[in-house]
Amino acid sequence: MASVSQTGAIRLELPLHAGRGQKVSVNGRSRLRRFLGSSVVGTVSLGLLLLVVATAVFADALAPYHPLLTDYAAIGRPPSAAHLLGTDLLGRDVLSRLIYGARVTLLVAIISVLLGDSIGFVWGLVSGYLGRRFDVISQRFLDVLMAFPTLILALLLVVSLGSGLHTVIIAIAVTRVPLATRVIRSTVLSTRELAYVEAARGLGASPARLMGRHLAPQCVAPLLVIASFNLGTAIFAEAALSFLGVGVPPPTPTWGSMLGGVLAEAFRPPWWLVVFPGLAITLTIVAANLFGDALRDFLDPRLKRQVE
Repeated sequence: MASVSQTGAIRLELPLHAGRGQKVSVNGRSRLRRFLGSSVVGTVSLGLLLLVVATAVFADALAPYHPLLTDYAAIGRPPSAAHLLGTDLLGRDVLSRLIYGARVTLLVAIISVLLGDSIGFVWGLVSGYLGRRFDVISQRFLDVLMAFPTLILALLLVVSLGSGLHTVIIAIAVTRVPLATRVIRSTVLSTRELAYVEAARGLGASPARLMGRHLAPQCVAPLLVIASFNLGTAIFAEAALSFLGVGVPPPTPTWGSMLGGVLAEAFRPPWWLVVFPGLAITLTIVAANLFGDALRDFLDPRLKRQVE
């Protein structure tokens, strides 16, 4: 509401019922609109990721058949009206297995990324702020983890811990920790000496308050970018482990097990049993990486003006 003071100046008075949550929601919607308008590639990749997530969530309603239902009269049939993407060597519908496989593959990828990046976020925050001996020891431990290739480290963890869905999630999550820790640590090292942090420290703020109130918010944007990139890597890792036969145990369908199982059973498998699972894996990973690129460009202050 606007009012005129005695001096003739116009004063704007905001209504008292405009709460903080309302402002946050408006800012969130405006940022989403700016992101969608800043990059066509990012918008398309985000739409594709949301489509894959929706397919996994509504798999029961979208799949034409049960993924484990076998039709011995239609073993190894090519795509047709009855089976749009054909059947496998046991007579199971490929389209139904792809739809249900998206659920398991995304479940493993999302949970492992959330777990690994959360550990890396806390680890990098504490290591960057405390520094000294704790930082040196933690960084040497990360050097040992990063000395192993991602797939080899995940394979060793799965073999050591045993097969199962939870084991695959833990193994992939461990491989995501070093990158998140290094990036968050570098962000903390560049922001802990800024003036507002020094002022808060001079006013007597505790280390926990400094890390949680002043340093952690500066690390959210890098964490989002890391998570988007790690999502594609986690999908690839799950597919590779299932391809090697040490991933999610059968008969649970995953994209990697569909691709690896048929290559292990047949020297020259039918083309539809290789193309469609491989295409689902490739498109999802590419969409996750392109979305990470667009999100990085949007959140980076140095690139944001060029994007806009």
